[in-house]
Amino acid sequence: MPARLSGFLVHCFTACGAAVGLAALFAATEGRFSAMFAWLGLAFVIDAVDGTLARRFKVKERVPHIDGVVLDLVVDFLTYVVVPLTALWRSGLLAPPLAIFVCCVVCAASALYFADRRMKTPDLWFRGFPAVWNVLVFYMLVLRPAPLVATAIVIAAACLMFAPVVFVHPLRVVRWRPVTLTATGVWSAAAIAAVDQDLSEANSLIKTVLIGTALYFLILPLFRNVP
Repeated sequence: MPARLSGFLVHCFTACGAAVGLAALFAATEGRFSAMFAWLGLAFVIDAVDGTLARRFKVKERVPHIDGVVLDLVVDFLTYVVVPLTALWRSGLLAPPLAIFVCCVVCAASALYFADRRMKTPDLWFRGFPAVWNVLVFYMLVLRPAPLVATAIVIAAACLMFAPVVFVHPLRVVRWRPVTLTATGVWSAAAIAAVDQDLSEANSLIKTVLIGTALYFLILPLFRNVP
């Protein structure tokens, strides 16, 4: 019984990500984007830790009637797709006549992407843009592109979900792991600082770091097969 209880508690911990995501959704609908990203940051921490806990406590064997993969995808779809798209709609970044339509189309396309069993390659890279709309919307709220530019970026990213390109998984990467984990840590620190400074009011140094780390992750696939 204690073993089964420990496995069930790990699933409860993962499910807490949905509660945190709902709090982020409330903040997004009210236009409190810094608060929204603070909640999403907490959800990211839960998402980063729960897999390790699940393996440590062998939840597949101890609580087989709960599918941890499905649970994780449900939480991720809320925090990676629904919440940031709600913020995108409320932010005024997209041209008003297109905002609702674009967000709805992106949400439907992301649902298809999440259901694709080929989402990850054998070496744990993402196949296509990994629907991390929370990250993309974060950059857009920090840099505030013009509406037409923002709309074009969103449409291009949606198309890239189904394109024959790869993107690195920042935590499970095998090759270039030390450098990538370092870049992820630097990005996290800059992102926290940007949220603390109310996103678009972040100073030029923070924006430069965010852009630099983004370029690293965008260029890294070119070196995927380099020894």
